[in-house]
Amino acid sequence: MDEAKDTENDRREADSAPLPFRAAVDALRAARLRPQIEVEPTPAPKRLAPYSYALEAAVVDGDQDLADGRLVLLHDPAGHDAWRGTFRLVTLVRAELEPEMAADPLLPEVCWSWLTGALQTRGLTYGEPSGTVTRASSHYFGGLSARPAASQIEIRASWTPREGLGGAPDTAAHLASWCDLLAQLAGLPPAGPGDASVVTLPQRRGPQSR
Repeated sequence: MDEAKDTENDRREADSAPLPFRAAVDALRAARLRPQIEVEPTPAPKRLAPYSYALEAAVVDGDQDLADGRLVLLHDPAGHDAWRGTFRLVTLVRAELEPEMAADPLLPEVCWSWLTGALQTRGLTYGEPSGTVTRASSHYFGGLSARPAASQIEIRASWTPREGLGGAPDTAAHLASWCDLLAQLAGLPPAGPGDASVVTLPQRRGPQSR
């Protein structure tokens, strides 16, 4: 109930925000995405910028999640020195991996290139990218020793989208590129002929129950 109330409050705040932010949020709401990706609004952080809007998504196979993440749109009409702009996109994405794949020393660089490549494939211009790629492994003991070892990849990143006419960035295209990244992490095939060169993640762990 509280989460639904927070989401409704976010929607009301977005509706009373500056026009560029409202246009950016409307584009996120209207975006059409791959059917395997479920997207819904979620409460946005309040302290990072005067205006914010957030979405969470999961790559779904039946009742199982293959990968999940969160995308946050931030807006400061006065601009932000670190952003070099008035908008910022912030994300967290995660997926389970086979331990052998998680041990690949090149995995962090490859995953970061998937993020930047997803933006570039859609012709998006952006600035000031930053982030981390984290590998985590869990090993179980005692009463949990029957569980197999689990490994996870996590990407935390942010970038400044180029502002277009009216001062709003093409957030629908940025959302689509972010979903391309989620699909790669989940091991889905490319969405279309233009993405034929995308290399998906091999040896990923099987679907996780929702």
